[in-house]
Amino acid sequence: MNKKLQIRPSWDEYFLEVAKLVSKRATCLRRSVGAVVVKDKRILSTGYNGAPSGIKHCIDVGCMRQKLKVPSGERHELCRALHAEQNALIQASLYGISVKGSTIYATCQPCVICAKMLINSGIKEIVIAEGYPDKMAMDFLKQAKIKVRRIK
Repeated sequence: MNKKLQIRPSWDEYFLEVAKLVSKRATCLRRSVGAVVVKDKRILSTGYNGAPSGIKHCIDVGCMRQKLKVPSGERHELCRALHAEQNALIQASLYGISVKGSTIYATCQPCVICAKMLINSGIKEIVIAEGYPDKMAMDFLKQAKIKVRRIK
C-alpha cells in the first residue's frame, strides 16, 4: 500500500479549526466567533455568537450596535446575541457537563463578560486565534491565573 504521509495538525490547531467551523453558524453581522470547550482531548461543548433560542437573529432584523455606532469591545449589553463562549458554557450546563479544568478554544479573545463567566466556570486555559479590544478581560484572566495563549 502506497500512502502519502499526511501531516496531522497539532491538538491546538485541530480544536481551533473546529472553533472556526463552529463560527460559520454565527448570526452576528459584525463578527463570527466560535468556541469549543475541551477536556482530555475530547470536545465537551461548542458555541457561536447568536441570539437566544426563539429570538430573531441580527441577520434577520439588523444590528442594534451598528445602528448606534457602538465601537467593538464596548457596551456589550446592547446586543441581541450571546457570545460564543457564553453559548458553549450554557450548552454544557444544559446537558449536565462540568467544564471545570477544561480548555476553551475560541476564534477571538473573550470580552470581559465572557472572561468573568469563564473564570467562575473553572476553565483553566483559553486558546485564541485573534485578539479583541478589551484590556479589562485580559487583566481579569491574568488575576485569576488563567493561561491565555494565542495561536496563529
